[in-house]
Amino acid sequence: MNEKITRRQALLSLAAITAGAVIQKRTVFGAQPVKTRLRFPVVGDFGTGGSDQLNIAKRMFEAHQRAPFDFVIAAGDNIYPNGNGRYFTKHFEQPFASLLNERVRFHAVLGNHDVREGRQDQCQYPLFNMGGKGYYTLNQGEGLLDLFMLDSTDCDAAQIGWAEQQLKDSAARWKLVVLHHPLYSSGKKHGSDLYLRAKLEPLFVRYGVNAVFSGHDHIYERTLPQQGIQYFVTGAGGENRRGGVNLKSPFRAASYDEDNHFMLVEAEHERITFQAISETGSVVDRGVIEPSVRS
Repeated sequence: MNEKITRRQALLSLAAITAGAVIQKRTVFGAQPVKTRLRFPVVGDFGTGGSDQLNIAKRMFEAHQRAPFDFVIAAGDNIYPNGNGRYFTKHFEQPFASLLNERVRFHAVLGNHDVREGRQDQCQYPLFNMGGKGYYTLNQGEGLLDLFMLDSTDCDAAQIGWAEQQLKDSAARWKLVVLHHPLYSSGKKHGSDLYLRAKLEPLFVRYGVNAVFSGHDHIYERTLPQQGIQYFVTGAGGENRRGGVNLKSPFRAASYDEDNHFMLVEAEHERITFQAISETGSVVDRGVIEPSVRS
């Protein structure tokens, strides 16, 4: 127990040192150059602490070594079985130690497993960078990209009103949404969340969201654009559901359920490129999102 506490304290101290270093650098040297390209992975349903998660974390670190990540997006079910903080060391800090040691920041949303016992643990956890809140906006690249990090486990009127205002006020080139439960999914286990779709899709369309990332179904899926919006399911970061895709789904464009995976995204002014990368390192899907996708 003492070793676990010592390791967690060291990582939390590292996060604090990193944040302090950024502030100090800005104070001494002035404004940093505007980022014209952002590179980040999206990974969901990963926090099992098992061998599949370890292999995905290894592949992510290899991708980071080839070209550094600006940050990591965690699409929920970050900590199995119930989100409680006592699992943080084994199910997050140890698997992702290489990225954390490189001071790569994770930004998380909550999944259904996370809130069984761990809602406050995760919202307050410094290495998830949620700022004590279940939903928040992540502004990157000084106008290049806004990510709207939603809590699909408790999507009440207050959050919907907040989301509408945030989307309306955003002047970013790209608007991406991250939430755990998918509005569109061809997964056999869970499928599309029709309640969330009814509540959120009109806002996404009205305010020009370009893409939405979710997890929950333990598969990879890229949909056909729905009302000009590209939807992804990336829910096999720690456990894959082989045969879990309904191949007859009318909105499925590409899918993969043979192995675990994560997504790698690069955003530039002209376009966003994406890849889905399997546990063995194979690229199982790739493509481009352009502003013209909206009709």
